[in-house]
Amino acid sequence: MTAQPNPIAPEAAAECHGVAVPMSPFLTDARIERINAESYEGQELAGALAVVKPGDRVLEMGAGLGIVSGVVGKNCAPAAVLSFEANPQLIPHIRALHALNGLNACMEVRNAVLLSAPDAPREVAFHVRKSYLGSSLVDTEKRQTTRVDVPTARYEEIHESFAPSVLLIDIEGGELDFLRHAPLDGVRAVVIEFHPGVYGTPAMRECKRILKRAGLHPIDALSSRKVWTCARQQDAVPPAPDGGWSTQVETLSNAIIVPPKASGLVQAAGVLDARGQFSSSAVLWRNGRALMVPPEVPKTPLAERSGTWLWGGVLWVHFGHFLVESLSRLWCLKDVGAPVDGILYVPKRPTVGSEIKAFQRDLARHFGWHVPLVAVTAPERVEQLIVPGQGFGLGKMSSATAPFRKAVAQHFARTVAPEGPEKLYISRSKLPKGRGGLIGERALEAHLKSAGYSVFHPQEQSIDEQIARYKAAGMIIAAEGSALHLLGMVAGPEQKIAVIVRRPSGATRNIQRQITAFTGQPPLMLSHLVASWTPQAKAKPRLWYGEIDFKALRTGLQKGGFLPITSDVWRNLGAAEVQEDLGPGQWARKGD
Repeated sequence: MTAQPNPIAPEAAAECHGVAVPMSPFLTDARIERINAESYEGQELAGALAVVKPGDRVLEMGAGLGIVSGVVGKNCAPAAVLSFEANPQLIPHIRALHALNGLNACMEVRNAVLLSAPDAPREVAFHVRKSYLGSSLVDTEKRQTTRVDVPTARYEEIHESFAPSVLLIDIEGGELDFLRHAPLDGVRAVVIEFHPGVYGTPAMRECKRILKRAGLHPIDALSSRKVWTCARQQDAVPPAPDGGWSTQVETLSNAIIVPPKASGLVQAAGVLDARGQFSSSAVLWRNGRALMVPPEVPKTPLAERSGTWLWGGVLWVHFGHFLVESLSRLWCLKDVGAPVDGILYVPKRPTVGSEIKAFQRDLARHFGWHVPLVAVTAPERVEQLIVPGQGFGLGKMSSATAPFRKAVAQHFARTVAPEGPEKLYISRSKLPKGRGGLIGERALEAHLKSAGYSVFHPQEQSIDEQIARYKAAGMIIAAEGSALHLLGMVAGPEQKIAVIVRRPSGATRNIQRQITAFTGQPPLMLSHLVASWTPQAKAKPRLWYGEIDFKALRTGLQKGGFLPITSDVWRNLGAAEVQEDLGPGQWARKGD
């Protein structure tokens, strides 16, 4: 494809899955916040990231701002992405996104409507709303629109010349007529949004029947009533907390472990069987997205590892990710049925090499595995490899499977006795700058100390000391962060837990989901911020600092039973105090 010119000077206003989104008139503060939190078009993004594989040819109908196809182009290594967008106002901004992210070589956008009907006209009327969302071929007369005439393209010709393997469809009601006439041979996956408000529920059911008749069935974990991710290949199914392969154990003889060659979110790495076929049950998934894709079968002679070993998956150095993702397969202690020589991982970052950190050994030991942890840094063949399903993770898997939760209850940290104060505040105030946190947390600590809480900085303590403190406390208040994943694994239903939300992020929902599932009691989630502050050079929500609304937070803690009703005053920080707490650097204030 030929590179498209970039007609506007892009300035990054947001970031989603590593894709910088340039400033445009269509980006409101609320929309920017949703893009940063990866909740904008969240279902479509999750579906596309799960099913698009390296080498795919992706056809997108209804590009919008270009974010979904941009994320696919950036993260999934498709051979080509061809997008159609009817709204001419959006085209320069889509091309600006492509240019800003270096995607011109594999991506093209056309200002046209793709039609499949045999009698399709040369151009059609397109109705543009003030907000680009909801602009459509169908004029519902419910909102004021501006009509523009847009050229059409024939799907039959694109199907022949471009040969798409994946379709992304969000065309505000036009999908019904498209599916009625479109040949779907050669298409192995579709991500589609239905619009029953335009054509009614019976017509939506007709769309779904057409897809099923074509062999494209919805992936339950990635589909809802109005958004389907459907595929022909069942190995595209992510783990599910309620059963399936995530609760099963597979044993492979003469398995080949292939570590990643380069760092990245999605990596060519994993387990091959004796024939060189990729093991889908050994893949790490996050938020419904596979983070491992098939590597090349090694051509050089392989080192041989004798004995029986357990597949641990990806070895994370990050504390929270290690807890949630690197321990996710250690639930099968009682199901192995034979001695295991050790647990094999591939390093997430190849530069880390074979190093195993003390906290990683300690956490595996607390699970009941008193065997070596080994990071495999070069392809090797293993005599016998036990591959448990992924029982824990992020997204829907943060509630974990029943076998994983049972293993935690029976084995995890059973030898650590509770020791510590009754009231505990888990703080982030001593973490290095640049990791995100709460503005005014020092003042919050002083208020909580006056109410009898002991301030705890988990990064300064051993794993055993952290567990002992978490087990002992009857009332726990915590600034939201990775430490709460360990709390969720050792807390009981009799403990009261309050979480102070510090950022707009799906990570907060993951923590809430985990604590609820593991303890049987939902934590009190306290979202009381005056504003969020973000480094201007970086947009990821994990780097944001939340400015506390002290009055609202105090009221929320009192209503939740974490503080007594008193007359003392919790005042908000002044502007100078906020800047002092933030420290040097360029900061942008978002929201009130």
